[in-house]
Amino acid sequence: MNRSKVILAAIGAAFLFSGFMVPKKGNKVKTPKGYKLVWADEFDQGTKPDEQNWIYEHGFVRNQELQWYQEDNARLADGKLIIEGRREEIKNPNYQQGSKSWKTNREYAHYSSSCIKSRGKFSFQYGIMEVRAKIDTAMGMWPAIWTLGVSRPWPSNGEVDQLEYYRHNGVAKILANAAWLGKNKRVKWDSAKIPYEEITAGDDGWTDRFHVWKMEWTEEYIRLFLDDKLLNEVDLSKTINPDGFNPFHQPQYILLNLAIGGNGGDPSSTSFPRRYEVDYVRVFQKK
Repeated sequence: MNRSKVILAAIGAAFLFSGFMVPKKGNKVKTPKGYKLVWADEFDQGTKPDEQNWIYEHGFVRNQELQWYQEDNARLADGKLIIEGRREEIKNPNYQQGSKSWKTNREYAHYSSSCIKSRGKFSFQYGIMEVRAKIDTAMGMWPAIWTLGVSRPWPSNGEVDQLEYYRHNGVAKILANAAWLGKNKRVKWDSAKIPYEEITAGDDGWTDRFHVWKMEWTEEYIRLFLDDKLLNEVDLSKTINPDGFNPFHQPQYILLNLAIGGNGGDPSSTSFPRRYEVDYVRVFQKK
């Protein structure tokens, strides 16, 4: 797709988002048949994630993970987004001695990382989202590509995990999930958990290469792919909250992060720094 066509696609979809990155020179975009590119970040401009597209999370955020999220751990280099996990001591400004909350009873964080998200910058409803990335599979790492609904609290807003890599029941797995609010105010999951050894069988260099994670999202289903292999299909006629609201019939925004600890496992024996790299994020919608 040439520059003029990209700009026209961006203008046509302007009501959906702010901020648009033209694909880097010489990088061919394979547009799915019947679709047009409406938003992309190629991570090839400047040294930090574009503030027109992304905001940062800060501090201890979720899942009792070990990392302190901060802007410093996300940068751009060689046309890639690099999220770096570090072992470092950071004082928790929210520390409260004797607190029962995991977010405030830790005086220090001993690891740091970044999470960037497009909340308030870009969201989309239906289409194809492609992310080319190289994940870090060391013990303790929990890289993710995911989306969240723009309205309502979690999980009633709906969550889609194009990628999660972590240890489930002690086994390294790649996951493709959707979550919403189920009965008795409990989260409901439609989850595929594929053992990492099955994904990489006969391919010792799998972790050293970039791979494409893709979501196909229509009003009827969400299909999640890894390198064009279908991992999970979610029937959206079943993803309805108890009050009748379907969270996957509303726009979602994008998150990219590298968590440390939690489901990722114990990182104490892992060497640092670690690197999670993203080549691009692209969103296509039907013409």
